Amino acid sequence: MKGVVHDSLTAESEKSVELQARASVRKAQTSHKGILQHTWHCQNNNHQHLLFSFWEQWATLQIEKGVKKQKALALENLISNGIIQREETSMEEEMAGQRQGCFSLADVLYFSKKGLEAVADDEVTRRFSSEELVSWNLLSRTNVNFHQVSWQLTFVWISGILIRYCLLLPLRIGLSSFSILFLVSATTLVGQFPNGSNSLYGCHCRENRPQKGGICVANHTSPLDVLILASDGCYSLVGQVHGGLLGLIQKSCMKTAQHVLFERSEMKDRHLVRKKEHIADKTKLPILIFPEGTCINNTSVMMFKKGSFEVGGTIHPVAIKYDPRFGDPFWNSMKYSTMTYAFKLLTSWAIVCNVWYLPPMVKEEEEDAVHFADRVKAVIAAQGGMSVLPWDGGLKRKKVKESFKEEQQKKYCRIVSKDRCRAEEWH
Repeated sequence: MKGVVHDSLTAESEKSVELQARASVRKAQTSHKGILQHTWHCQNNNHQHLLFSFWEQWATLQIEKGVKKQKALALENLISNGIIQREETSMEEEMAGQRQGCFSLADVLYFSKKGLEAVADDEVTRRFSSEELVSWNLLSRTNVNFHQVSWQLTFVWISGILIRYCLLLPLRIGLSSFSILFLVSATTLVGQFPNGSNSLYGCHCRENRPQKGGICVANHTSPLDVLILASDGCYSLVGQVHGGLLGLIQKSCMKTAQHVLFERSEMKDRHLVRKKEHIADKTKLPILIFPEGTCINNTSVMMFKKGSFEVGGTIHPVAIKYDPRFGDPFWNSMKYSTMTYAFKLLTSWAIVCNVWYLPPMVKEEEEDAVHFADRVKAVIAAQGGMSVLPWDGGLKRKKVKESFKEEQQKKYCRIVSKDRCRAEEWH
């Protein structure tokens, strides 16, 4: 009996041990799965953290690059547009939010602000000085107050002086002297030949290149404008009579073609008749005119004189844009003589420019010469990447016309009268 009981107890104990073993195995498996899940979750979090930190660093670098680029663009715009940042708004728009009712003493602030801006940095005077560059182009005249930054930069600057003055200057003087002597002698010889009855001008013309009987108008920066355009075509020039070296070249050119030269004191009607007679003859070369009437520093296009657009005929706009990084082509005739300007060009690195022949334009019906001139000016400025200014380039030689002052006074009177009418209607 005792043996039977003992066997039954042993069997039950073995079953319980087996159940406990199975339970422990299941528990171990469950805990192992939990450990694996926890480990995978931690690794996934680490990967996400690394990816997030990488994208955060990349975004920070992109933002910093964008900020640097915006600062560089702001600096470039500040240098090219002046020390004062002006809002391109009219008098009506700027005074609309400040005025309430009729005339008030606060209106004086607008005119005082404009006056101070004009005294500090006006838009006209800046156009008759050399363009300010963002970076130094290793020309001594662009860095008058020289400060030693490093010996490497000083060495490059001195090497540039030796190259420009000892190599380029003698070579260019010899080439220029030979060219002028050849021009004078060749034009004198060609002027003795009779005109050919069946002469044709063969040229490799571009699509929008000026044709005979038309008028070619371009922005004016330098006397080099004529040489650049003449190297790609033949024109009859319209310009002021000069003396000295330029006068010698003009007289030589007059022997080979019929150019229209005039004095500034010449009657405008007489000048207009001469241009109309030239255009009426379709066998003559196209006229080359610079409607600004003076040299501008190639950062903007100033007012086009309407006389060039009263002649009639087809207008062929041409945009000329120089690269000032290699040399300053602007001729400030009030500051530099012809020989000084020539020496300035000969000691520069190079004269680089781009010329665009724009599609021909014709005056529309019921369009006066002033609006037609403004339309042509806007097309040239847009192509050359230059700003449009309504001011007359002749302001560097004479005072502001009374008509400009009267125009501003009329604008202000219209604003005051409108506000007065509104105030009366409100009351």
